[in-house]
Amino acid sequence: MERPQGGGLDGAASRLGAGAPAARLGSAEAHRLVGPGAAAAASARGHTRAESGLQGGLDAAVAEARAAHPDRPVEVWAEDEHRLGLKPIRRRVWAPTGQRPIALGHHRYQWLHVAAFVQPTSGEAVWYLCSSLSKPFFAELLATFARETGAGRERSIVLVLDNAGWHGPKDLPIPDGIRLVFLPPYSPELQPAEHLWPLVDEPIVNRHLATLDELSTIVAERCRQLDAATLQPHTNFYWWPRPVQPS
Repeated sequence: MERPQGGGLDGAASRLGAGAPAARLGSAEAHRLVGPGAAAAASARGHTRAESGLQGGLDAAVAEARAAHPDRPVEVWAEDEHRLGLKPIRRRVWAPTGQRPIALGHHRYQWLHVAAFVQPTSGEAVWYLCSSLSKPFFAELLATFARETGAGRERSIVLVLDNAGWHGPKDLPIPDGIRLVFLPPYSPELQPAEHLWPLVDEPIVNRHLATLDELSTIVAERCRQLDAATLQPHTNFYWWPRPVQPS
């Protein structure tokens, strides 16, 4: 498992050991073919007001980034966090007629978080595991993401976030090459990264896990398996801006 370069991330040790930086998870090289997800299909309805407002904000941010650095490509990414723990996740399953499927569980309120940055039109993703979330932690996470993706050197990135408190722009240092755009309130349906979480959850649903370390190991391996070919059909919203190449 890779880890970010540099020092640890304040207040959020990875599940690999206390005091360690948040763990970055690589993406598997193998490609898998999957059917197109509902998110990728063009909708027959018109744009909602929230969707149109977000598109306007994204177009403006892309134009500003391109004007500031015409020699860099501009990409629009999305970021979200997902909490997992030892409280079981239950889903319906097929079972033989007359047999009731049983899923064992032991509710314990211990948690870890998965943070995902995804480029929706390509499916390129960067994953991190952490034990807690806060504004200082998110600032370090944002800096790590910018450094590892070459933001400010190789490309400009417009990053779409929800309105979680630790995302708030007040007192949040923004790395060079990153521009933040916030979703309209109460509009998770406009966040492509939301579609990652059912895929991440698949290997742990209806399972009893004894420790957070066991959970972390399974989730880390799952994130490695989720390559761009698997993610892109779920995140490629038809209205999402495509990368803009240098002029």
